[in-house]
Amino acid sequence: MIDFTYRNSRPIEPEFHSHTFYEVYYFHEGICNYLIGDKVYALAPGDLIVMYGMTLHCSKIDPSVPYVRSIIHFEPSFVKPYTELPNALNILLPFEQLRNYRIRLQGEQKERMEAMLEAMNGHKQRGGQISDNRLTLAFVDMLYFIYDQCMLPMKDKADAVSSKERAVQDIVTALESCYTDDLHLEQLEDKLHLTKSYLSKIFKEVTGVTIFQYVYRRRINEAKILFLLQPDLSVTEAGIRLGFKHLAHFSRMFKQQTGMSPEEFKKTGGYQFEASRTIALKKVQRQDNPDLEP
Repeated sequence: MIDFTYRNSRPIEPEFHSHTFYEVYYFHEGICNYLIGDKVYALAPGDLIVMYGMTLHCSKIDPSVPYVRSIIHFEPSFVKPYTELPNALNILLPFEQLRNYRIRLQGEQKERMEAMLEAMNGHKQRGGQISDNRLTLAFVDMLYFIYDQCMLPMKDKADAVSSKERAVQDIVTALESCYTDDLHLEQLEDKLHLTKSYLSKIFKEVTGVTIFQYVYRRRINEAKILFLLQPDLSVTEAGIRLGFKHLAHFSRMFKQQTGMSPEEFKKTGGYQFEASRTIALKKVQRQDNPDLEP
């Protein structure tokens, strides 16, 4: 599932948000300070940012000049099969290891990136099954390009990763195996041998969201994938599979994150997702309750 916006020049209002899908952001032109967590990047044309999404981020622009950017949002589970092919590399590693990283592209590398974005847009505009598949393959090729650009910083990161980041990665790994369960922090406490207060503190500090906010968003993203891959799956069955005890709770959380109800998402096949994403992200920031448990 790829949501691709090419050379968007629509003005925006600065607002911090986060999401569980990964993001590739390319800055074409304008004046922009990009805030990701506690870091501020003064962008220049050719800047490419890889983001794993969960860290709160926000772009602050100068509205007096055009702000042009290309953005790709994608579910890591959509790309994962391409990492399991013979001799394949883990092209998700830059997002998983660097989490949020700015690459300054110049000269030939800048031209290559812009040519890849233009080619992807051509496939998107043509539409149809062949073009959709070529769009996916072009994006996978772009991820290999990004991986190549990130090899050195990934090596440095592996040497310098903090104990907090390691612990948060352990939390995410543990959650992946139990996010559909009737989850309690005591389970993570027992599994990771860290107090639940410490787990909660460092997770929020590193990612910008609470553990249970992450769990809800992970569940809803999985629900979207289930509805796209299994269109006959009922909303009730999906909610049960993903650990929601009450259908109303599932429907409410789904709408907060996607801007539409599960039934609407199923009817449209998710085609309205891109148009509703901005609204949904704003709703999540206003309505998420960190004290709720699944």
